[in-house]
Amino acid sequence: MKSYLKFAPWFFVALFASEIIAVMVPKKDGEYHVREFGRLPVLLNGRVQPFDSVAHNTLLQIRSTGDVPLEEVPSWQFWHHPKKLKSTEWLLEVMTRPEDADNRPIFLIHHSELLGELKLQDKGVEKSGLRYYTFKQLEPVLSVIEEQGKKAEDVKEETRTTFQKQVVKLSNAVMLYRRLKYTLQPEDAENWSAEVAQFQKDLIPARKAAQSGQGDEKENRELIEKLALPLRHFQAMAMLGYPLTVPPATPDAPKDSWQNLGTALLEGARADEMPTPVKNLIAIGVAYADKNATAFNQSIADYKGWLQSNFPKAVEKGRAEFYYNDIKAFLHAMIIYICAFVLSGFALVTLQMLPGVSEALRRSAFYLIILAGIVHTFGLVFRMVLEGRPPVTNLYSSAIFIGWGAMLLGLLLERIYKLGIGNIVASLAGFVTLLIAHNLALGGDTMEMLRAVLDTNFWLATHVVVVTLGYASTFVAGLLAIVYIFIGLLTPLLAQKVTARSEGAKTMTTVKSGKSSSAPQGVEVGKALGKMVYGIVCFATLFSFVGTVLGGIWADQSWGRFWGWDPKENGALLIVIWNAIILHARWGGLVRERGLMCLAVFGNIVTSFSWFGVNMLGIGLHSYGFMDAAFKWLMMFVISQGVIIGLGLIPLHFWSSFRSKLSSPAEPTGTPDPAAA
Repeated sequence: MKSYLKFAPWFFVALFASEIIAVMVPKKDGEYHVREFGRLPVLLNGRVQPFDSVAHNTLLQIRSTGDVPLEEVPSWQFWHHPKKLKSTEWLLEVMTRPEDADNRPIFLIHHSELLGELKLQDKGVEKSGLRYYTFKQLEPVLSVIEEQGKKAEDVKEETRTTFQKQVVKLSNAVMLYRRLKYTLQPEDAENWSAEVAQFQKDLIPARKAAQSGQGDEKENRELIEKLALPLRHFQAMAMLGYPLTVPPATPDAPKDSWQNLGTALLEGARADEMPTPVKNLIAIGVAYADKNATAFNQSIADYKGWLQSNFPKAVEKGRAEFYYNDIKAFLHAMIIYICAFVLSGFALVTLQMLPGVSEALRRSAFYLIILAGIVHTFGLVFRMVLEGRPPVTNLYSSAIFIGWGAMLLGLLLERIYKLGIGNIVASLAGFVTLLIAHNLALGGDTMEMLRAVLDTNFWLATHVVVVTLGYASTFVAGLLAIVYIFIGLLTPLLAQKVTARSEGAKTMTTVKSGKSSSAPQGVEVGKALGKMVYGIVCFATLFSFVGTVLGGIWADQSWGRFWGWDPKENGALLIVIWNAIILHARWGGLVRERGLMCLAVFGNIVTSFSWFGVNMLGIGLHSYGFMDAAFKWLMMFVISQGVIIGLGLIPLHFWSSFRSKLSSPAEPTGTPDPAAA
């Protein structure tokens, strides 16, 4: 049995590594070169990005998912993967086949009062307690949605009710969807290509007739009237078109020279000649609308060739970001983290009963976390290259970076102590922070242009990174403290000495009853956790303090003052002060192991407030990450930490780890007096 157990870690690593390799291998297009279309660059939110990013981010804003299911499968059939419409395919449908797109259930409405107001209770598709509606189902109540949305928008954002927030979100989703319809062609165009061609044909004679004032007046009027419908379409596209799809005439032109297709058509009409990108984009849209795969693929190839000659950097940026979106590195890292967490839990449970199995599971979890960390690091670095920025630029990227830092700290602890606890910390922190990042991404583009307060690479690479590492380490200390409390309450493990897990373990001499004997080196789990938390808090204090000072220097250079009692500044200072309180309480003997753990858990509350809470205030120079939707989750987290602190204060005779030893005075445990804790 033992001979087989040593292969378990490699089995798990090979299983997940093969999946990662399969994900990262470039995939081929089908009949329609939709993936090639998804790589084409556009300008949106102040940055060049591929069509695929536009599709993915807008679908997240509208539906809160990155794709559209084509079949409904019960939630309990988790092994069945339903067919899905990828985001780029969905975008192409919206832009060129609105009659199909309007029947896709993409609008998420889950507020009962809003459903009652719109009389939609018995319509839509229900999935996991959420309801999704098609544009066709919403059409009869669009005026109501628009009216209610305008009323809600007149109310200050921080004072809106839940109903008002939901109606604003739905109103914005409907508007965004309607704007997408005018990206490549007008929604009501019957033969768009022929209409544009006829417009170009009629434009020159109509202009000559208008300038000369000669010719038959009726014929001149008819010529001008022929231009009226196309011009209305061009103007509608110029006003409503969402992404800027047409690049400027010269590669060295500024970014704000990009245009949407409607504006480019109007300018082309004035110049009597349509630019090449306009012709290519029209051809792409018409070919997909007509279900002509050959023409669609050829039009994409022609446009890609033109872009490659004139805008090679934009093409490369589009391809790179498409690949980043396609591999979903953080999603796969999150899956590996949760699997490693499960293995870590089983390793801890079987620690005393089946030490051989426990060690195999611990090593399996350790190697899986390393694999997840590699994928996590790959995604983090790839994102940095795409943005041309250090790793932390907004709340989304801070969640990714905090998880990455916590994962490294957990691996370091596991490498030193080999108890399986570092694995639990690394895997759980990695999973939870990436889950938070996933939910933060539902607001749309996570790589949008930086606010002016952040737009300095040097300080992003110093102050923001250092202070974020302080956040990460404070959370790690709190997580270790939670592990201490639950293990102590529920298991006898905390007060036991566990044999060291290294194969070549050194020996130590134990003295009992006057006799000496040689035994494998061991470590008491509770004391090991105490050392871990103490060391991490020292690390957190240093990084939080240095990061806060660097932030003050940045503020002095940017705003002319070192400190202004801004809410975000106060939050960072609170973390420094709280970590210093923990260290001084421990140095002064005011708390021992349990007290240290309870203080570390409260550090989670302080850090979460500094990270998210101050942004919810919506005031101050740092209020660039307002997240009112997260308030409920923040309060639930704070309450949960308060409950855990309460559990940590339960008298020791209720703790499984100390119950038997406290009742046996002949065997002193060396554990702290409950009153002193």
